Amino acid sequence: MKAVRKGDILQEKLQFLLKTLFSLLLGYFIGLSIRRNFEVQSVILYSSSQNYNTEFQFFYSRNISQIYVATNPRGAERLPPKIVEAKSDFYLCGCVENEIVKKPNNLLALAVGIRQKEFVNQIVSKFSEDFTIMLFHYDGKVNEWDQFEWSQRAIHISALRQTKWWYAKRFLHPDIVAAYEYIFIWDEDLGVENFNALEYIKLVKKYGLEISQPAVTSDRGLIWGMTKRRLDVEIHRENKGGLQICSNPFLPPCAGFVEIMAPVFSRNSWNCNDLVHGWGLDFAFWRCVETPHEEIGVVDAQWVKHMVLPTLQSESDDGKQARRQVRARSFTEWKEFEKRMEEAEKQHSTKGKISTLHLTERISEWEKKMTAAEKHHL
Repeated sequence: MKAVRKGDILQEKLQFLLKTLFSLLLGYFIGLSIRRNFEVQSVILYSSSQNYNTEFQFFYSRNISQIYVATNPRGAERLPPKIVEAKSDFYLCGCVENEIVKKPNNLLALAVGIRQKEFVNQIVSKFSEDFTIMLFHYDGKVNEWDQFEWSQRAIHISALRQTKWWYAKRFLHPDIVAAYEYIFIWDEDLGVENFNALEYIKLVKKYGLEISQPAVTSDRGLIWGMTKRRLDVEIHRENKGGLQICSNPFLPPCAGFVEIMAPVFSRNSWNCNDLVHGWGLDFAFWRCVETPHEEIGVVDAQWVKHMVLPTLQSESDDGKQARRQVRARSFTEWKEFEKRMEEAEKQHSTKGKISTLHLTERISEWEKKMTAAEKHHL
C-alpha cells in the first residue's frame, strides 16, 4: 500500500480553501447585483407613482373630470363652453403674413354650367367684395372658370346634374352661413342690367323683408303674378291680379310668396328651410316667418330679367331631351314635396295654424304653361 505524502494533503486543503473563497465571492457579487436591481426598480416604481399622483392632481385641480356642458355640440360636452365654436363660415384666409382680409357680410350662391358663363360673370359683377361667391357646378367643369378674376376668390363645389337645392342642403347649413346677414340663392339665367346688390339690401332692410326676391320681367311670359315687376312702387307684398286667382289674399302665390329662381333669405329665415326639393319649395317659404304677408316681398326698384335658359345639362347632352327630363323630375319632386308637407302637418297639427296649401291644381296649371311655352320657343 502506497503511503500518502504530506504535500498532497496540503495541496488538497489549499484547493478546497480556494473553491470555498471563490464561491463566497461569487455569491457576494450575485447578491449585490440583485440588491441594486431591486433598488432601481423601487425608484422607478416610486417615480411612476409620484408622476401619476402629480398628473391626477393636475387634472383634479382643474375640475376637468367634472366638466359636462349639455348645451355644447354633441360630442363636445366635456370641453369648457368658451372654447367651443358651434358655428363656422366660408371666409378665405390670406396666404401673406399680416395680410388684412375683409370678411364679407353676405353670400351669393349660384348653380352654374359653363354654357352660361357670360350670364354668371354679369351676375357676379353686380355683387361687391362684401359678398362671398359660391358656385355649384352641375356640369363638373371648374377650371374653365379661371378666366375670370373673381373666380380665384370664389368657392367652387362640383357634382354632376344636381340642383342648387341639393347643394344648399349639404353645403349651406345654417351654422355655416350664420356669419352672413343675407344669403342669395340664385339661378344662372338672370339678366342683371337693372340690379345692384347693395341697393337691393338697403331696400330689404328699409321694409323689413326676411325673405325676398327682385322683381322679374321676361320675354317668355313665365312669371307668377306675385313676382312680376310693378312700376309705381319700390316693393310689394301681395298680388293684385295676373294669372292667379286669389282665393285667399294672405296665402301663396298671392302673398307670402317668392320664387325659388332668385330668393334672398335673411340669416334668421334661412334656419328653417327643408331644402330637399326644388319646385314647390317656394310655396312653403311662408312657414319660415311669423307674419308672411308682411315679411315676404318682392323688390320692384331692383329687378332682373328671366332668360328661361336650359339648366342641369352638360355640353354633350341633347338639349330637348334633357329639358324634358329636368322638367319631369321637377314636377315629380313638387308633388312629392306637397305630399310630405301634408303628412307632416297632419301629424303635428296645431290649433289655429294656417291650413295646408293644396297645390295639385297649381302644379297642373304651371305644367301646362311650361309645356306650351317650350313648344312655342323650341
